Amino acid sequence: MTLRLHDTATRETRDFVPLTPGRAGIYVCGLTVQSEPHVGHVRSAVNFDVLRRWLTATGHEVDFIRNVTDIDDKILAKSAEQGVHWYALAAAMKRELDAALASINVLPPTYEPGATGHVPEIVELIEQLVARGHAYAAEDGSGDVYFDVRSWPSYGELTRQRVEDMEPAGDADPRGKRDPRDFALWKGHKSETEPATAAWPSPWGPGRPGWHIECSAMAGKYLGPAFDIHGGGVDLRFPHHENEQAQSRAAGRPFASYWLHNAWITTAGEKMSKSLGNSMLIPSVLERVRGIELRYYIVAAHYRSHVEFSFEALEEAAKAFRRIEDFLDRAGVSAVASEVPAAFAAAMDDDLGTPAAVAVVHDLVRQGNSALSTGDSAAAGIAAQVRAMLGVLGLDPADPAWAGRGSDDRLTEVVDALVRGLLEERTAAREAKDWVRADAIRDRIKAAGVEVEDTPAGPKWSV
Repeated sequence: MTLRLHDTATRETRDFVPLTPGRAGIYVCGLTVQSEPHVGHVRSAVNFDVLRRWLTATGHEVDFIRNVTDIDDKILAKSAEQGVHWYALAAAMKRELDAALASINVLPPTYEPGATGHVPEIVELIEQLVARGHAYAAEDGSGDVYFDVRSWPSYGELTRQRVEDMEPAGDADPRGKRDPRDFALWKGHKSETEPATAAWPSPWGPGRPGWHIECSAMAGKYLGPAFDIHGGGVDLRFPHHENEQAQSRAAGRPFASYWLHNAWITTAGEKMSKSLGNSMLIPSVLERVRGIELRYYIVAAHYRSHVEFSFEALEEAAKAFRRIEDFLDRAGVSAVASEVPAAFAAAMDDDLGTPAAVAVVHDLVRQGNSALSTGDSAAAGIAAQVRAMLGVLGLDPADPAWAGRGSDDRLTEVVDALVRGLLEERTAAREAKDWVRADAIRDRIKAAGVEVEDTPAGPKWSV
């Protein structure tokens, strides 16, 4: 089988052919660390984590770069509102992001560059664009430098727009621009409103990078002038990715061979975002479900499908995942199959078809449960295959990454000890034929919202 990916640039699903056989270079636009991450943010991280895992499982060595925007207009504005240093805010929100991604088992990237650590590379790239006639310093004394969209005939090719139909770029005062669609590569320092720490030296005076140039410079630094896959949320297609592609190719860099974009998680039909006030922050969500269940909820939808978020749907997904866990617990198998089933591989090779892949998992779980009920030894092999598939999806419950995860694992341990104590009392009462006491204990457990299943291996409980 050959992995086929839907390339947003060509709007075609085509075979993935890496530039270097056996290797894959992936660049994903990370977050601007201005505030706490919500469910909509982590969807992109999970989707591209699954891509990375599948490429690794199919024999590729993956160089996975995910950046962090740690200097930006929004960061400066928010830090001023809160009365804290911009870099302190960015660092604190980066820690929140790290914790959120770890809680849902997103693998750390090969490298995670920050914009502030790559100002020399950014300045060098801007200088190349100026020298090639694709960028210019503003004549209004602001110290801004802009990309000249009219100088690049292919501008708009990623999103299939004409320059004339585009909205003006709202990233800087238009007075210094030749065309209102020109976008900022470098922003001159505004000494009267911006802290001195938010400026770096450049040939055009002190200032800081524009948003779009950061990713072009960092992708080039770690993946070279040409690489395989560029990913991010569908909302980044324009202007961010359009501008990235234009400035990179205008500088003589072929840039990305494939563009992949994940869809939104919406609430009430709107993109989940901080500005809309409909954010579902990760710690709050993890008070209701475990991290592995949240990840399952995200993975079960195709990455290009919009998902309407609701706690009802999330809790239904959690129940579905618990059925998988329950089978693995009953099977008691530690082995992992060396290969995934052909149907699962076919689903993943079809543009990361995770809904169909998850359906294969559930089909095998049903077969495994039937085998367990009849004492069929095939259950062990089925469980090993289920674990192999879950590993690709980042959902294997036995993955050490899940150890210590959850809304409160210490609390879980305490509850487990208490429930098991009651179950032992119930077992003793039943052995003594004290049915009244046994039933009373059972009712007490049930009233607490705990369900007990009597199995050949002894009673098991679940919330």
